[in-house]
Amino acid sequence: MVIGIDLGGMSAKAALLAGERLEGRSKVETSAASTAEQTAFALAHLAIETAEKAGKSMDDVQAIGIGSPGVVDSAAGNIVLWSNFHWENVPLGALVEKFTGKKTFVLNDANAAALGEAKFGAGKQFSDSILVTLGTGIGGGVIIGGKLFEGFRSAGTEIGHMVIRQGGEQCTCGRRGCFERYASARALVRLTHAEMEKNRSSAMWKYAPTADKADGRTAFLALKEGDASAKRVLDAYVAALGEGIANLVNIFRPQAVILGGGVSAEGETLLAPLRAYVYPRLYVSEKIVPVDLRCAALGNDAGMYGAAAYAFERL
Repeated sequence: MVIGIDLGGMSAKAALLAGERLEGRSKVETSAASTAEQTAFALAHLAIETAEKAGKSMDDVQAIGIGSPGVVDSAAGNIVLWSNFHWENVPLGALVEKFTGKKTFVLNDANAAALGEAKFGAGKQFSDSILVTLGTGIGGGVIIGGKLFEGFRSAGTEIGHMVIRQGGEQCTCGRRGCFERYASARALVRLTHAEMEKNRSSAMWKYAPTADKADGRTAFLALKEGDASAKRVLDAYVAALGEGIANLVNIFRPQAVILGGGVSAEGETLLAPLRAYVYPRLYVSEKIVPVDLRCAALGNDAGMYGAAAYAFERL
């Protein structure tokens, strides 16, 4: 049995993975005001609480896996850099191991989610898959031959910072034209705002009485009414998202690309036009080498599943 922990900027949640089930779900608040050692101590107690809630003790637990934001050197169990918590070279794995006595493995949270979907979710029937998470930015992970690909010192697969428009919009990473500037959930909201301001008669105003109330669902809701402005928003969004996905498919040629994040809740309303954009742009036709575009299945549990699976594989 292994415990998977999904560490975030405001909270951390954990569960015990027994077979293919998550048991003993627990949660604790986290804060940038805490020291790294205080956070590790809280995570250790979270693991103990999780085991107890699952009707077990830590004697039954073989290892702990932690999915963490930031740049993570998984081989060493270190957080190389996490700007939100002002962490640099924090030996998180060693600290949690000190407090629990259990071998602890750490990996990037997006990689954990990708591994979770690959092993237990939408990708479990495939050996090669890519998870693309659509949130404030774009994250994700790459699974090759059933194994997580992390790159040198686990610093690879930052797919949100692939440039899809040279000389385009400024990204927080310092480059211009990054994938996440055009295809993240935040980018969709920006497109929605701009189109609403251009067309005051758009049905999108029905779902967002002020432009700042618009969210990732606004254009999709208006599209159901046949709203032309909403269609322009989603055509532009799908083109940007499809451009990045086509690049990823041409490079890695996975069996499946899995979409996560809130936007993926739109299901076929998003997937159908996305397939229509991506498939004609593949170097080898999907009719010859199939690639499945689908939505994630595990929701917010993917990180816990993946962190636990990572620890199990590394034992």
